[in-house]
Amino acid sequence: MATFKLQIIAAERVFFDEDVEKIVFRGSEGDLAVLQNHTPLMTTLSVGELKIFTQGKTSRNATLINGFAKIEPNKTVILTDAAEWPDEIDVERAKAAKERAENRLKQVNINNARAVASLKRAIVRISVGSPNDK
Repeated sequence: MATFKLQIIAAERVFFDEDVEKIVFRGSEGDLAVLQNHTPLMTTLSVGELKIFTQGKTSRNATLINGFAKIEPNKTVILTDAAEWPDEIDVERAKAAKERAENRLKQVNINNARAVASLKRAIVRISVGSPNDK
């Protein structure tokens, strides 16, 4: 299968810079798959899981926390607020954050958008950080 360059730049580091066959990530309009020769596109990212495919199968998963993707036929660049590999995720901390966010959503007079954003981040971290629980 043909490959293209994928660069992921997070706020604190160059997270990934290699050739891949396919990626799947969560855009603001839903999940998006990218292969070589994709139509040029600029899109925003939502909180979600990134799947990187090489040799015809999923080779790596990671979290992406918001940002932008610029897709060109032979290169995709993702600028993200944060990106994490599964072994970088503290699952217990993410579970505690999920519980706090759920409790905040039950309260009156809270910043609902902030609690929802915290809940989404916690859920994706738990999902990617606990691959055996899927």
